[in-house]
Amino acid sequence: MATPISSFVSPIRHLASDLDLSPEMLAGLLDLSALVKRSPARFAKKLAGRYLTLLFEKPSLRTRMTFELAIKQLGGDAVVSAGPIADREPVKDVARNLDRWTHGIVARVFSQKTVDELAEWSSVPVINALSDRFHPCQALADVLTLKERFGELKGIRLAFVGDGNNVAHSLMLTAGRLGAHVAVATPEGYGPDAGILKTAIECGGQVTITSDPAEAVAGAHAVYTDVWASMGQESEAAERARIFAPYQVNEELVAQARPDAVFMHCLPAKRGLEVTDSVMESPRSVVFDQAENRLHAQKALLLTLLS
Repeated sequence: MATPISSFVSPIRHLASDLDLSPEMLAGLLDLSALVKRSPARFAKKLAGRYLTLLFEKPSLRTRMTFELAIKQLGGDAVVSAGPIADREPVKDVARNLDRWTHGIVARVFSQKTVDELAEWSSVPVINALSDRFHPCQALADVLTLKERFGELKGIRLAFVGDGNNVAHSLMLTAGRLGAHVAVATPEGYGPDAGILKTAIECGGQVTITSDPAEAVAGAHAVYTDVWASMGQESEAAERARIFAPYQVNEELVAQARPDAVFMHCLPAKRGLEVTDSVMESPRSVVFDQAENRLHAQKALLLTLLS
């Protein structure tokens, strides 16, 4: 018997960070994501008449395409605004205009403060589509991909190698609270935010921090990396390339993971820097499965928040 859609509706108002979702809600979203992926036609009209605001301070391929397609494939539509959000008026005024016109706000921004302020002032759901501190939508797609490959998250070892950035933060908070052991390897001084790490551990996550990539990857089910210099850090790119060179995910490093280990990347990838082309194109690579699953996970999120 099919699970009723009403059983997936959650009481949360916004997804400003991964912590807005309890482990139980995360598990429900994964179930709904899998259901949406299996039976898209069942949900084709669920959000008919619903409209979504997409705010993009940063360039986007996967986030924009998957959110636009998600709302449209669910029967709704989206309006996109690209550029700085608060150049002409305060964020609180932007929020209270948009909530009069549309049913939800998706924001891809430079600062977490912008997402938090939108959520504070908006009467409709606000979704963090990326900030400097968190990337919860990516983490949802990632754990969906891992669950598809390994059957469950509990007991999985996920190695993140590179910069202790927003993706690393969200993986610690999301995968960690679902039972995965998250091992993060970064150069000294480039580790995850201490407060977020503390929270991840206090929430029950099993997290290991090391400066040794081989230690993180040993026995891992998944090896994950991201660009060494994120958008807004272009001036640091050359220096980071030098510092992070020993953290490149290559054939030699991946060989230290489990024989059935997968390679993951949130994309876009700088081939030849954080990852070699051979690893990207290897049978281990699930990077395009992750990209596809952004669509399904975000459909589940929109159904939960807007239906």
